[in-house]
Amino acid sequence: MIVTIDGPAGAGKSTVASRLAERLGFRYLDTGAMYRALTWLAMQEALPLGDGDKLGALARVNQVELDESGRVSIAGTDVTAAIRQSRIDRMVPVVARHPEVREVMRERQRELAELGDAVIEGRDIGTVVCPDADVKVYLVADRTVREHRRQAERPDIGADALATDLRARDDSDRARMQPAEDAEVIDTSDLDVVNVVDRLEALVRSRFPRSGTRTRVDRSVPTDAGQSPSS
Repeated sequence: MIVTIDGPAGAGKSTVASRLAERLGFRYLDTGAMYRALTWLAMQEALPLGDGDKLGALARVNQVELDESGRVSIAGTDVTAAIRQSRIDRMVPVVARHPEVREVMRERQRELAELGDAVIEGRDIGTVVCPDADVKVYLVADRTVREHRRQAERPDIGADALATDLRARDDSDRARMQPAEDAEVIDTSDLDVVNVVDRLEALVRSRFPRSGTRTRVDRSVPTDAGQSPSS
């Protein structure tokens, strides 16, 4: 069973998808981390980020690995922490927009999706990568709310710079970021993590009552209370 979660930056994809996967006992796949890992490797090797052919070739030779604990590795290196740096934030849209890169990544994402039950989050997952997914969700949120969430994640970066980066991401995504026709659209602007995950779990179980097993309830973790979705 495949559950896809799409949406713009800051709408809550990563936080919500990982928590939902944990509740259902599914694997969690962060496809955005795959593009971040490739961006990190390209920068390490000083490749021109505007060269789609070279980046596509680099991606094909160096598959991104995502393990059960959420660790991300590429070219034999654990890059879980490194890919969350602000310099990666700024450059990943440049890398991700190349058709040559997206073709390789989509092939890899479909391979990972075929391994079993999963919650998969990222851009165009429900429309292009897994159009036949069992449940599709598209998260949205007011831009000001998304900017505040990004600021909470990146306190070392100025608010103006973060707002500029977010606008650039939105502009880059606008042409291809649309919800699938059969997606459930949820506005997370006024919802915290638990509220959103509750709604998604109820949605999945209403369609597939026997899907997954609850492995941990978010309410048992005090830090979840009142927390807003991010990413």
